[in-house]
Amino acid sequence: MNILVTGGYGFIGANFILYWLSKYPNDKVINVDLCTYAAVKLNLKTVEKSNRYFMVKADIADYETMERIVEQYEVDYIVNFAAESHNSNSIINPTAFYKTNLLGLQTLMEVVRNNKRIKRIHHISTCEVYGDMDLDSEQSFDENSPLGGNSPYSSSKACAQLAAKAYYKTYDIPITVSVCSNNYGPYQFPEKLIPLFVTNMLEGRPLTLYTESYYKREWLHVEDHCRAIETILLNGVNGEIYNIGSGIEKSVDEIADIILSYFGKSEEQKVIVPSRPSHDRRYLLNSNKIRKDLLWEPRINFESGIISTIDWYVNNREWWKPLLEKRKVSEKSW
Repeated sequence: MNILVTGGYGFIGANFILYWLSKYPNDKVINVDLCTYAAVKLNLKTVEKSNRYFMVKADIADYETMERIVEQYEVDYIVNFAAESHNSNSIINPTAFYKTNLLGLQTLMEVVRNNKRIKRIHHISTCEVYGDMDLDSEQSFDENSPLGGNSPYSSSKACAQLAAKAYYKTYDIPITVSVCSNNYGPYQFPEKLIPLFVTNMLEGRPLTLYTESYYKREWLHVEDHCRAIETILLNGVNGEIYNIGSGIEKSVDEIADIILSYFGKSEEQKVIVPSRPSHDRRYLLNSNKIRKDLLWEPRINFESGIISTIDWYVNNREWWKPLLEKRKVSEKSW
């Protein structure tokens, strides 16, 4: 089997490539990445010399190039991780988000529509496409919840999900979509919450929290996410959307407290900054469908998972230290 992975130098894409090559010794993986600021080549250093791994620098919104890659490597499956994903960046440069997240997927679907060899394209979406909910709500978002999106990032992903539905309904392309909660784990770029807080501690800097640090997020270990994608890719039904969540919710305050406790630091290390525009309160996914229909369940306990994640950043300073100067956003930009 030949799998084309877009955005393979990113956090989840790299973890997926390492997972797949380790589990399926007869398969090949083609990594297509535009190599923007958040792409980290070190993520795949352990497989870069493998004769089962290939890397092509390309823009997924370039139809001719993507068509050529699919034909050259005789691609069977496409998994689309490629995305601009940092909400703060989307407020400053929304155009890049709509180009990659919407037009990029649309281009890939055109390639699939014109290439009958491809058995399935799987698109990775985000819980933010459903908008947000009240902090005390007893409801959760299921696959039939209406799409929302309150930032350029989340709305661009919601638009992409609508495009995926349209291509399935109109052209019957073999496509599945997964909507996932917040991920954590190794190789996450240090502009995101957990690695940002851990590296700040290691660098002797305070933890910057938005005013509404009691807002909640649902957390899933990236390895559990990779297993869910694998399950959908092999057993999912074309045209279906699958929510992927753990049911474990933690506020930013709670995450900060876990990290402060790990390093033996007090709450005095917290610094409150004004919230960014369109800051969502809470996302919680109902993932009963993938659990019931495809028999997937998360395996990694949050308490042990976050400690092993913090350990990874503590023990891999040579990975994250060169990335600190690439972080693009000051949380005071607005």
